[in-house]
Amino acid sequence: MTTTQEPTPGAPQPRPYSPPQGAGAPRPGGFRPAGSTGYRPSGPGGPRPAGGQRPGPGGVRPRGRYGPRRRVCSFCVEHVKGIDYKDVDRIRRFISDRAKIEPTRKTGVCAKHQRLLSTAIKRARHLALLPFVPNPALGGMGGGYRR
Repeated sequence: MTTTQEPTPGAPQPRPYSPPQGAGAPRPGGFRPAGSTGYRPSGPGGPRPAGGQRPGPGGVRPRGRYGPRRRVCSFCVEHVKGIDYKDVDRIRRFISDRAKIEPTRKTGVCAKHQRLLSTAIKRARHLALLPFVPNPALGGMGGGYRR
């Protein structure tokens, strides 16, 4: 005996698939809308040519939040191979007034030298050549408590 299940009244019925109008032959992964050249929507003025610059004043991206221009690594300019932890005068420039290591985006040091610099600062702190925290009693490194 062959039995077929009768659909229950009021239950949602599966719809047969029909491709959108004017889409042509089905493609794997979906259909491309008619009149479209790609999946990414193009902004005003049409799509940019490959390798084109982003819109903005002068054809370049406007400067962001952290600085007026890209800085050059001072260690790369001087062809420094390693950073010595005993050279406190040079290292102190890369510490904030709260005795924190300044970020790369602020100092302009490249990633390789930033890693060497942070290691040198930590070694100098360990030998008490540089402070871990600012000392308000001495008035050094700025900061301090207000009363």
